[in-house]
Amino acid sequence: MSNWKIADTELQSRLLLGTAQYPSPQLMLDSVRASETNIVTVSLRRQTATGTANNEFYELIKQSGCHTLPNTAGCRTAKEAITTAEMAREIFATNWVKLEVIGNDYTLQPDPFALLEATQELLKQGFEVLPYCTDDLVLCQRLAELGCKIIMPWASPIGSGQGLLNPFALRTLRHQLPDITLIVDAGIGAPSHAALAMELGFDAVLLNSAVSGAGDPVLMARAFAAAINAGRQAYTAGIMPKRDVAKPSTPVVGMPFWLQENADA
Repeated sequence: MSNWKIADTELQSRLLLGTAQYPSPQLMLDSVRASETNIVTVSLRRQTATGTANNEFYELIKQSGCHTLPNTAGCRTAKEAITTAEMAREIFATNWVKLEVIGNDYTLQPDPFALLEATQELLKQGFEVLPYCTDDLVLCQRLAELGCKIIMPWASPIGSGQGLLNPFALRTLRHQLPDITLIVDAGIGAPSHAALAMELGFDAVLLNSAVSGAGDPVLMARAFAAAINAGRQAYTAGIMPKRDVAKPSTPVVGMPFWLQENADA
């Protein structure tokens, strides 16, 4: 797979992987390695809440050799998200942050107003903000206008595994924001979902539950790596357009080429 960049950092893999809810820390590390990802996400609030924000967990993250992308998962106000991002920058020594501000407990849909507020402040503070948002075009345009170079629209609600509920909206985002790095985040449940996102021209896919919740997380991590690679190659190669009528792949009129060669002889 061809190399690409996030915030001037060159990467080989277009899969970003979460580190939450694995059956064991070792399975998490094995899955990260099997996925061949270069970036793992870590939630400061969730690790603290579960009592696992300790040196052992962070040492495992370091062992993976991946770049760390802290996120503000669980935050419900702009102020809370900003404070969490500031703490994460100190702990992980990175200015990257996946910005999440949840606005609804049922769908875990991001709050667009708080998201814009927090994004504006964190950009002023020098963060590389990767906002997690819905697939709303106007919201994504506003985030880009604020200065976001990377935007992470959902495919469907977090942890739902429903895949791409609105391919039209995602395709529109790709068309309208050609210079923005777009990463599909949330709702991916199967490798085929990830492949479709890549076929639409998205730059990468971020997922967690589809791997951590699998019967064999390591094998599933490999499956996603292969699917994302295949989807990107298909997009780069150029996928054939859909047609309303059938078109034969072999000639049905005229003389077959092998008979034509004999006739010419």
